[in-house]
Amino acid sequence: MSIVFEKPLNKLIIFLATGFYAGYLPYAPGTFGSLIGVGLFFIINGLSPVYYLIVLFLLFSLGVYISDRAEALFAKKDSTHIIFDEIAGLLVAMALIPNGIGWIIAGFFLFRLFDIFKPYPIRDIEKKFNGGLGIMLDDVAAGVYTNILLQAVRLYVG
Repeated sequence: MSIVFEKPLNKLIIFLATGFYAGYLPYAPGTFGSLIGVGLFFIINGLSPVYYLIVLFLLFSLGVYISDRAEALFAKKDSTHIIFDEIAGLLVAMALIPNGIGWIIAGFFLFRLFDIFKPYPIRDIEKKFNGGLGIMLDDVAAGVYTNILLQAVRLYVG
């Protein structure tokens, strides 16, 4: 790649990886990343399930790439500035969940709990995989845990 494109590409990677620079906030950057995920959910939740899952796959793939590059640019393993994984993880948490403020609030809080406490095997996933894949997978796993719990509640409620 030409050096001419290196700096603008790095700026774009940092912009995306930090959730439009929200990852630089001094307190709870992951929570703000999850809030960005909620905002994006409002935009894409009207998609058919197939298109929603395609968007998730594309975001995950992009997230692996930009998180890997951003980790190298920050020269720190899974820098707290990188919050693209929280954005994608929240969208996994909300996949195929009914639209409604109660579901969104529950999804947000459950996702944050799973992401912060990292129950088994999330912590192992985080340690086993390096780079962008590791950064993304632990949050996707937290999103899957959240989604399973929300789907169970949904089935129970009706």
